[in-house]
Amino acid sequence: MEYLSTRDKTLRKNAAQAITMGLSRDRGLFTPVSFPSISALEVETLRGMSYQRRAAYIMGKFLEDFRPEDLEQFAENAYGPDKFDHPAVAPLRKVDGRTWCLELWHGPTSAFKDMALQMLPQLLSASLGMTREKKTACILVATSGDTGKAAMEGFTGVDQTKILVFYPENGVSEIQKLQMATQEGENVGVCAVKGNFDDAQNGVKRIFSDEAMREELTGRGYFLSSANSINWGRILPQVVYYISAYCDLLEAHEIKLGEPVNFCVPTGNFGNILACYYAKRMGLPVRKLICASNCNDVLTDFIRTGVYDRNRPFHTTMSPSMDILISSNLERLLFDMSGGKDELVRDYMGQLAETGRYEITPGMKKRMQEIFYGGFCGEEETASSIAMLYRYGYLIDPHTAVAAKVLTDYRHETGDKTPAIFVSTASPYKFCDSVLTSIGQVPVENSVDRIAQMAEITGVAAPARLAGLKGKEARFHDVTEKELMEEKVLQFLQ
Repeated sequence: MEYLSTRDKTLRKNAAQAITMGLSRDRGLFTPVSFPSISALEVETLRGMSYQRRAAYIMGKFLEDFRPEDLEQFAENAYGPDKFDHPAVAPLRKVDGRTWCLELWHGPTSAFKDMALQMLPQLLSASLGMTREKKTACILVATSGDTGKAAMEGFTGVDQTKILVFYPENGVSEIQKLQMATQEGENVGVCAVKGNFDDAQNGVKRIFSDEAMREELTGRGYFLSSANSINWGRILPQVVYYISAYCDLLEAHEIKLGEPVNFCVPTGNFGNILACYYAKRMGLPVRKLICASNCNDVLTDFIRTGVYDRNRPFHTTMSPSMDILISSNLERLLFDMSGGKDELVRDYMGQLAETGRYEITPGMKKRMQEIFYGGFCGEEETASSIAMLYRYGYLIDPHTAVAAKVLTDYRHETGDKTPAIFVSTASPYKFCDSVLTSIGQVPVENSVDRIAQMAEITGVAAPARLAGLKGKEARFHDVTEKELMEEKVLQFLQ
């Protein structure tokens, strides 16, 4: 299967090339030329498989130049018991008679990014061999909290790679910051950026499109790649868990084959919900995709009006992974909704860069609204959602709370009684301060000590790797202005 750029569909690469490059040189995102279908018979077959076998089978539909036996081994390596603390890998938890929560945080960094970032390093390593690339991949990452640690965890010690993570200085939780700052490995680096996530993300994109920088790095024996969800190797593994969740509902006899479900996904950069859209494009019976935002509600307004406008106040919230005003993966949806009109996508992205806004065509808006619903949740509502589910015996993090609240709002507004799954993207222990406050407790002063405090109060065991942060010393302390990120890359690759 070939992959083309959303900004110039004459630029085509095979899967290995697309994964190796990460971002097209025209700053477009690689997307498959077509979507393979998944039939009811295939879903019926997958229902009896392990998560690992489901992953290899589904990814194989998009990665035709990879050997099936290699994909099976990659899946075993990525999702085995030494990495994930639950045998189902991405288990469903039943909340009520027609609602389930898809827990995506049972991996090594306790965030949903592990679902893709335990797989991406293996795909990238294989791709380097398939493309006969001799240079070392310098993987640049902009993170709003979870991607950075998950990417470093996945790439630490991987041959022919170095990875540098940029995060907003005051835009991640203390636990997220500590996870990144204490990362071990000789091929990793971390640097805070003075600004918000959009500043870090724009800086990484700027570096990718800088021809002089690329030439300089080539001379040093490096080339740039990405572990952000702009990389197709990040999006594809995420498609798997939506199909897998549907299979699990079938296996538990909660739904019948072919019965539609709704998914409510907390999202900021649009990658997680885009993967669900792609599963629907393959034929998974998804009725409605519910896009849940916090008070940085640019996506909510876009879905409701067809106008994307980032010219609004930026809010730092208790759900920092959604504190984003420029949703990069929306570009892939625009390309698909426009019928592959790259010139239209280029125009929209140009308008976004120049004026901070664009408006899609009435036809695209109609198609989008048939599939998507947008809703948002403020800080007080997020805290109330955490408290409510805790009273029913379920401890969740702020991002999951946003999804739970928006799903409730959607049902009240529409009366839709379709079985629904809301997505849990992080362990509550990554946000102890907010969770403890929401359930009426006073957090202790030290952020790491809050992990033990919450475990004692709630009776819910903390993930071992988070509990193990106590006493670890930070290795990384760098901070940079957003305009000077290029210098940090060059220092890292000396």
